[in-house]
Amino acid sequence: MLWIYVAVGGALGSLARHEVGKAVARVSPTHVTPYATAFVNLTGCFVIGVLAGLVATHRVTMGPGVRAFLFVGILGGFTTFSSFGLDTFSLVHGGRPAYALMNALVQVVAGCALVAAGYFAAAR
Repeated sequence: MLWIYVAVGGALGSLARHEVGKAVARVSPTHVTPYATAFVNLTGCFVIGVLAGLVATHRVTMGPGVRAFLFVGILGGFTTFSSFGLDTFSLVHGGRPAYALMNALVQVVAGCALVAAGYFAAAR
């Protein structure tokens, strides 16, 4: 039964990711740096940190279905790390290795920092 929660959450997360990507692309000054994927990944990292912090401090309790729906489904569909890999590869392949390195460093380092920030903000 959990697979239904994951599937529905994944569909919703993927739709949300698509709409956010379109919105960011409309205001993005350039297509050289993948702003939409960075925005989605970093936002998702913060949200998962907040949720993990709330659960860890017992301020929010979630059954297995809700947990699967939110963490695996919605956030799994929303935070498209595979798009991050493809964007980074495309920058290297397109002759922009410095942008690829900047993209990888910003998303990985800031993503981890935002997971921690979300966790500690929620755990207060």
